[in-house]
Amino acid sequence: MIIWVNGAFGAGKTQTSHELHRRIPNSYIYDPENAGYFIRKNVPVSMAKSDFQDHKAWRETNYSVIKYIYEEYDGTLIIPMTIVNPAYFDDIVGRLRRDGVVVHHFALCAAKETLLKRLRSRGENERSWAAQQIDRCIAGLSLPAFERQLHTDDMTISEVAETIAKAVNIQLVPDQRGSLRKKYDRIMTQIKHIRFFQ
Repeated sequence: MIIWVNGAFGAGKTQTSHELHRRIPNSYIYDPENAGYFIRKNVPVSMAKSDFQDHKAWRETNYSVIKYIYEEYDGTLIIPMTIVNPAYFDDIVGRLRRDGVVVHHFALCAAKETLLKRLRSRGENERSWAAQQIDRCIAGLSLPAFERQLHTDDMTISEVAETIAKAVNIQLVPDQRGSLRKKYDRIMTQIKHIRFFQ
C-alpha cells in the first residue's frame, strides 16, 4: 500500500508522514524531492528548471522508483510530496494506478492564514519561496484530480494521521509518548528537513 500525503507548504505533510511512520510497523518514507536535487545537480545549467517537477526525468524517475519499491517491499510506503499540477500527478500517481498499484492520496488543506502562521512558526516569512506558493497550491489542490481532501486548520498532527489511517483501514500502534516527547520529535523532524545546501 502507498499513502501519498499531498498539500501546500505548511500543511503538515512531513510531520503527518513521520507520525504515520512512527505508528505503522514495517513502513518506509520515500521522498521524491531527492530525485529533484539529483537531477538539478547533474544536468547542464542550460537545462536547469526553477521547479524540478518540470523535468520529465523527475516524474519518470519517481514513477519507476516508487513502483520498484512497491513491488519489492512488503510494507507501507509513505510519500510526503506537494504536487498540484494534475498532468504531473497523472504522470506518477495516475500511471501507478493504471499499473494496478494501490495509491491512497490525501491532500492536506488549510486556509492561507493558517498556512502562513505555520510557516512563520518554522522561521519563514511571507516572502519565502514556500509562502509564495500557497495560492498556487490552494488552487491546484481544489481540482478534481486531488481527491480526498482533509481540512487540517483545527486538527493536530496526531488527528490527521489517525484520520488517514482510519480511511485506509490501518491500525496505528498506540502513541505512548508524552507531550514533551511529541514536541521534541516534531522539532527534530522539522530540523532534519531543513535544506541548507540544496
